Amino acid sequence: MPNHYLSRRVTNVKPSGIRKFFDIASTMKDVISLGIGEPDFTTPEPILRAGIRALENGETHYTSNLGILPLRKALSAHLEALYGVSYDPETEIVITVGGSEALNLAALALLDPGDEVLIPTPCFVSYQAAVISAGGVAVELPSRLENNFDIDPEEFRKAITPRTKAMLIGFPNNPTGAVATRESLLEIAKIAEEHDLLVLSDEIYDRLVYGFQHVCFPSLPGMRQRSLLLGGFSKDYAMTGWRIGYACGPAEIIKGLLGVHQYMVMCASTVSQYAALEALQHGEPFVQQMVAEYDRRRKLLVNGFNQIGLPTFEPKGAFYAFPHVAVTGLDDETFSTRLLEEEHVAVVPGNAFGLGGEGFVRTCYATSYDQLEDALERIERFINRI
Repeated sequence: MPNHYLSRRVTNVKPSGIRKFFDIASTMKDVISLGIGEPDFTTPEPILRAGIRALENGETHYTSNLGILPLRKALSAHLEALYGVSYDPETEIVITVGGSEALNLAALALLDPGDEVLIPTPCFVSYQAAVISAGGVAVELPSRLENNFDIDPEEFRKAITPRTKAMLIGFPNNPTGAVATRESLLEIAKIAEEHDLLVLSDEIYDRLVYGFQHVCFPSLPGMRQRSLLLGGFSKDYAMTGWRIGYACGPAEIIKGLLGVHQYMVMCASTVSQYAALEALQHGEPFVQQMVAEYDRRRKLLVNGFNQIGLPTFEPKGAFYAFPHVAVTGLDDETFSTRLLEEEHVAVVPGNAFGLGGEGFVRTCYATSYDQLEDALERIERFINRI
């Protein structure tokens, strides 16, 4: 089929650099994958059982476009208890098909053609794609290793133009594992007020933090009415395949998202909604257990990289480490390709995540401790050889 039938919005979106290496690795044997950002844990048993009960109880029909009210009420209470920010379950929360749909709904509902969105990079590969697909312009603002990949507020100030409409931030960060400090987020809040900008805050990894208090952006002074909180259950509760997420924000903005959501998907999976409700009500012990295990793996991987000569700052959130591989003399794309071909270890080149990712690779420690030890041995062997 000729490409001229495709829209420029689609052809302007780059293929996912994550999927590229995942697809190659899937055709090989004996591969240790540090590439896909997915918990290796199975969804906790009580959450599984809640999904099964929903099926057995005949909960197989459409729900409200917004999602089942008990889940929205539980989510509101959850955010209030953790971060002191609450949303009206009736009008300020929409349950989505994963955090990815929440992001795309936001872009489609908020952006007109040519609207600019400021995005600190490296960032999750979907950020730029969502903005471009909605007709907007993604303005990348690279963060730096020497600043632990935290936000640089001055870079935001310099990048603002009359077309700037929003800022899209994601912390804890994918791919770096960085956690923005409260001070830098307060500066972003100040800029948003000064220039009348909306802040889209992707907090999908909010519970996966290590020795650090997560700052929920809408909880900052004056930001609840100027921000859209995007989140989900995939990472914190090991529920990736359930595809269940949410967006929370001012009623008029949620109404706009709903205008897209109701025609795009009608509602999120009914069974998944009941499983998510169970996760909020009884999933906390499992979150704590997973965080403790991730922390153990985090220390192994970061220390291991530093010992074998790949400088790696200490990530404070999510489940990624971001070693600097340019010191080997290889660029990140070549390093990743050769490591996969020669040692059967899959990582993702940093350039897949935008400006500032060049020279780094994303490694995910959501895999077993034994496999991480094996991967480190293979990577050290590769480095010594080159």
